[in-house]
Amino acid sequence: MGNANKGLSKVEVMLRWDPSPLGAPDHDLDLIAGVFAADAPHGAPVYVVHFDSRSPDGTITLNRDSRTGQGLGTDEEMTLELDRSSDAYTRVIVGVAIQQGDGERTFGEIADPEVRIVEDHDELARFDFTGVPHAKAAALAEFFRERGGAWRFRPDVRGFDADPQTFARRMGEA
Repeated sequence: MGNANKGLSKVEVMLRWDPSPLGAPDHDLDLIAGVFAADAPHGAPVYVVHFDSRSPDGTITLNRDSRTGQGLGTDEEMTLELDRSSDAYTRVIVGVAIQQGDGERTFGEIADPEVRIVEDHDELARFDFTGVPHAKAAALAEFFRERGGAWRFRPDVRGFDADPQTFARRMGEA
């Protein structure tokens, strides 16, 4: 993990869930990161990384995107290279949204969803969504830049009754 003076540098966010039962529609969960400007840290995100994309400056990348939860290990992975981020950005919110294509679903209906956040093999946090079972989306983590430039992490679990697009616009609300 980054030292006390340097703060966080490269963080990995990993999402996994079990596939839906045989014959049932697939469950599609998505990692989403919103990046906020220094002059509006609780406003609208400057940009959003989701659905198999990356940030314009290449500091946040969605490396793996599953639409079913099938397979071994993690189903979605996102890398945040905070130490390379421009000084114009001081806040990043990471969350998860459930695609609502085949009817409304909540985290309480998804089998064994889990997010792990690590830096350099050190686990910063693990979330299982038990605190937001009725939500369709959840903000989980806040990364923020301190005055000296060091990036820090704060768990920030908040549920939202919103589709992925609405959640992406609202995820940074205080």
